[in-house]
Amino acid sequence: MKIIVIDKVDDILFQMLRENGFIVDDFRDIEAKDVEKKIIDYQGIVIRSKIKLTSEILSKLNKLKFIARVGAGMESIDREYAQKNGIVLLNSPEGNRDSVGEHTVGLILSLLHKINIANNEAKQGIWNRDTNKCIELMGKTVGIIGYGNMGSATARRLSGFGVNVISYDKYKTNYSDGYTQEVQMDEIFQKTDILTLHVPLQQDTLYLVDNEYLSKFKKSIFLINTARGKVVKTSDLVQKINEGKVLGAGLDVLEYEDISFNKLNLEQNNVLKSLQALPNVILTPHTAGVSYESAIKLAKFTAQKIIEKFKTN
Repeated sequence: MKIIVIDKVDDILFQMLRENGFIVDDFRDIEAKDVEKKIIDYQGIVIRSKIKLTSEILSKLNKLKFIARVGAGMESIDREYAQKNGIVLLNSPEGNRDSVGEHTVGLILSLLHKINIANNEAKQGIWNRDTNKCIELMGKTVGIIGYGNMGSATARRLSGFGVNVISYDKYKTNYSDGYTQEVQMDEIFQKTDILTLHVPLQQDTLYLVDNEYLSKFKKSIFLINTARGKVVKTSDLVQKINEGKVLGAGLDVLEYEDISFNKLNLEQNNVLKSLQALPNVILTPHTAGVSYESAIKLAKFTAQKIIEKFKTN
């Protein structure tokens, strides 16, 4: 089987696949504009977020057997077309779930303890202790939306903080464990102090968190998003922060990212400027799942799934 790799991935993927008899061509540095012509003769494609594999592109790939996404999100692939035409879709959320879980907890602690604000002030010689009084995480209720790899990894890392973790997952039931209690959304709205999002971007999660959604929470909350930017309507979030309904936000993803997640659309974006100006907002550049360790694990999980599915003896 001939496989083409068109995006950044650790060398271990090539090693594992070649050791198991696959022909793997390295086009990690290919320009997005050249991908469509190059992939036509391959049975497998390994991607990240370089291009969108639309139905128009996929319809030209008569030899294609699978698409493997190095990571979790599959929104850059026309999944409906692929499934109808027998193209196997693989992803590897197991590879960066640990990094995402740690980053999520880091954002929570930074917000509650005002670490970002205090750091910026202290570096300027401003030594404000009273105004930087923190809120303790212990005793709070953390609501998790989406209890897959990322949500469950986050719950595990919260287990030592003395918090009450509740979670809602539209597509799972009977998953309560030693780290979370499965609840319905009404209970999330009633009890949550800190809300963290771990859902894929699809039709039912596009701008899920908007003005109406945030207004349903009984308490004022902190919001964490390490999922996808377009799960949150930024203009509504800014409004709710200014109203005091949202006490602060830790955002690793923004709706203004391009398809590759490597840059923002900054042109005449007054909402983004308003968000950036808020002292109780922490922004990181889509790095929650980006660690030295996750790069290797993502490649290994991706390669292993391809081997298990397509290796012939």
